[in-house]
Amino acid sequence: MSTTDVSPAAAPQLGHALKPRQLIMMGLGSAIGAGLFLGSGVGVQAAGPAVLISYLVAGALVIIVMNALGEMAAAKPASGAFSVYAADAMGATAGATVGWLWWAQLVIVIAAESVGAAGLLATVWPQIPVPLSSLTFMLVFTAINLMGVRNFGEFEFWFAILKVVAILLFIVIGAALLLGLLPGVASPGLSNVTGHGGFAPKGWAGIGAALLVVVFAFGGTEIVAVAAAETSDPSRSLARAIRTVAWRILVFYIGSISVIIAVVPWTSESLRSPFAAVLEVARIPYASTTITLIAVIALLSALNANLYGASRMIFSLAQREEAPRWLARVNRRQVPVIAVLSCVVFGFVATVFELWYPNRVLPVLLNIVGSTCLLVWTISLVSQLILRRRADRAGTPLPFRMRGFPWLTVSALAILALIFALLVSSAETRGQFLSMAALTAGIALASELARRYRNSKRAQ
Repeated sequence: MSTTDVSPAAAPQLGHALKPRQLIMMGLGSAIGAGLFLGSGVGVQAAGPAVLISYLVAGALVIIVMNALGEMAAAKPASGAFSVYAADAMGATAGATVGWLWWAQLVIVIAAESVGAAGLLATVWPQIPVPLSSLTFMLVFTAINLMGVRNFGEFEFWFAILKVVAILLFIVIGAALLLGLLPGVASPGLSNVTGHGGFAPKGWAGIGAALLVVVFAFGGTEIVAVAAAETSDPSRSLARAIRTVAWRILVFYIGSISVIIAVVPWTSESLRSPFAAVLEVARIPYASTTITLIAVIALLSALNANLYGASRMIFSLAQREEAPRWLARVNRRQVPVIAVLSCVVFGFVATVFELWYPNRVLPVLLNIVGSTCLLVWTISLVSQLILRRRADRAGTPLPFRMRGFPWLTVSALAILALIFALLVSSAETRGQFLSMAALTAGIALASELARRYRNSKRAQ
């Protein structure tokens, strides 16, 4: 038996109330956040129209990672997902390290999203105090996650629907503008793509710089593997989600960015809010307010999903004795109540400190865990490489097999190696990488020492 296996009789179990449609929209919605609606302009300014290449590379990377995770999750659905698979492939310390690292990232991001959503809302309705909005968001989404996975899934489903509809409308409006179908609005044609220094005004250096920006926009897609464990038919639901989500992510991202670079010059200051800039060119009334409210929804959707993901990860760690066992308790609705509350405690504390000391607490914390998603993807790919070869040697049938193995897995690892090299070579991101490396080493050491202590106590 694997070191990460837990028998039903040995530990409380989560429910299986998530529906396939909820899992699909969760995967889609997790990749569509405020980073697209507000942050994509940074990538455009870094590379010009050639930012499309950066998005294609990042998108291809995410699709490979999702397929690798899907293969492992279909074979062994687990709320700890990539943490469990890392433990199976490389040992308990590797699994615990990636699990705690991902959990730390999420609880910090939860606080950032709460404060960020409140701050954006205040730009539309300044009469609403930011502290009040932020703490209200934390309370509401804590309650949603305590109500059961079915309610969480339904909220996340409709959040994702709103974001998808907004992007589709944006692409339609942008296409109509470029085709000259909007009355009173002249089409720029391809002048913004070919002018202002050409398609790649900053060359490969600009494309690499943009890649560092855009790759983080896809962070969060790994939560699909976590959520799959709470569906009634994990293997089938996950395979369907992987097939549908992957190409839709590319369509929405590439479609949106194509509209932005064609409508707005990459040198424009209005790219601080790229979606609003396009809508203002199209003479859509209240464009800035509309995009701000959509960004608020995107942040709250991410907060909801991240709270869910963090609670399931700490629950899984507790089941494997990598965290206190009382965190694995569930109530009658099969909700890990203590795990959920443990995740929001840090969120509440960090939120309060950020509101007391604006832009001083969360930026430091976010810098430490900023590259965590890249490390999670790397370890997930290495785990899949090991477990797939192990299964093939043993002749073990897999319910979902990733195509192009092992070449796609190796190619994705090469892309990640390039991104890590870019992180280290840039003075602006080197500190972030070193902080993450130090945190990872610290968690690994603490996990190994804790395991040796537990083993010595049992031996007595």
